Amino acid sequence: MKIVIAGGTGFLGRPLAEALTADGREVVILTRGPAASPIGEARLVSWNPTGHIGPWASELADADAVVNLAGESIAARRWSTVQKQKILDTRMHATRSLAAAIRAATRPPQTFVSGSAVGYYGPLGDEIVTEERPGGSDFLAEVCRRWESEAITGVNEATRVACMRTGLVLARDGGALPQMLLPFRFGAGGPLGSGRQYWPWIHRDDWVALVRWTIDTPSAHGPINATAPHPVTNAAFAKALGRALHRPVFMPAPAFALRIALGEMADALLLSGQRAVPAKVERLGFRFRFSRLDDALRAIFDR
Repeated sequence: MKIVIAGGTGFLGRPLAEALTADGREVVILTRGPAASPIGEARLVSWNPTGHIGPWASELADADAVVNLAGESIAARRWSTVQKQKILDTRMHATRSLAAAIRAATRPPQTFVSGSAVGYYGPLGDEIVTEERPGGSDFLAEVCRRWESEAITGVNEATRVACMRTGLVLARDGGALPQMLLPFRFGAGGPLGSGRQYWPWIHRDDWVALVRWTIDTPSAHGPINATAPHPVTNAAFAKALGRALHRPVFMPAPAFALRIALGEMADALLLSGQRAVPAKVERLGFRFRFSRLDDALRAIFDR
C-alpha cells in the first residue's frame, strides 16, 4: 500500500510516517523543505501548495491513501490579522491542491484523511460533544468548517474522506505539553482561568494508531473526533500533570493575564474548550490504549 502524507515532517506527521513504514507500507512525504533527519523508509518529495496541481501530483496517481496534515501552526505566534489569514490560507491551499490532484488521478486514491480540529465546535460548556454537533461561529470554527468542506467537496465519490477533528495531542517532545511543564517544575503550576473549561486530549501514540486504523477501515468517513474517551476540565488536567511530575498544583493563571500575553488566542485555545468524545470510532470498534489522562501522562513521563 502506498500512502502520501502532506506535512509529514512535523510533530504528528513524522511519527505517523515512521509507523506506516514500519508496517511495510510505501510512504511518500510532501514537504516544503528538507527534513532534519530521515523518517523511516519514507521518500520525500518537494511541493509548494498554491491551490493548484504541481509536479508532485504524479505521486498521487498510484497512491492508495492520502493524509493531509499541512498548514501553519495555530499556536505559532500571536494572532494578528495577517497571521489569522495565513492559518486559513495554508490549510485551504494545501487541501485544494491535494483534492485537485486526487480528482485528476487516473486511479484516484481510495482514502483521503484530512486534518481538522475540535475547534470546529467553538467554545462550549460541559455538554458532551459528538461528531453530530453543529459547528461554532468563532475564528477557529470557521477555519475548520472551510478546511473540512474543501476536503469533502473537493474530491469525487470514488475517494472516501475522513476529517480528523484532533484535540490536544500529548507527547513529551513537542506540541503543547512541553510548554506547560516549566511552571510545574518550579512548583507554580495550576489551572488556567476558571479551570472549568474542558480540554479534549489524546496521547500521540493513540492519534497515530487512529489514523492508521482510519486508513484501513472503509466505514470510517466524515468527521471523526480524534480525542480520548474521557476529556477532563483544565483544573483536572493541571492536577493530573502535577501528579505525573510529583509537583504541587495551587497557583492558577488569571484569565486577564493570559489575554494580555496572548490576545484572542488565549480565549480560543486556553480559556475555552469542548467536551468532545470519539463516539464514531468507538462505535466502529477502535480501542484506545490510553483512555484515561493519568495513564497517558504516566506513560509519557516514565519513559
